[in-house]
Amino acid sequence: MNFTRISVEEAVELIRNNPETAQIVDIRDDQSFETKHIDSAVHLHNSNLPEFLDQADLEAPLLVYCYHGHMSQSAAAFLAEHGFKQVFSIDGGFEAWKLRDGQD
Repeated sequence: MNFTRISVEEAVELIRNNPETAQIVDIRDDQSFETKHIDSAVHLHNSNLPEFLDQADLEAPLLVYCYHGHMSQSAAAFLAEHGFKQVFSIDGGFEAWKLRDGQD
């Protein structure tokens, strides 16, 4: 496995410890992203993937999330294969993040 699965709490800590460099990508659908997403997350989809791969910092921590943490694992593996050194998939996805924040 070329990425690491982490809990929401670990993701929060990673972001807190790397406020200037941590990269967060949301792979959910457009409507879900527009409704609510993690602050500073980039909405990653097929049409902006090439640009993201060209511009992102391959050395900086990269956190990937989806709805429940399943599809983000495939995306994390893909991104790791494309040169990202520190890739993390957030277990439980955005649903777990919302619970942490006390949102419905």
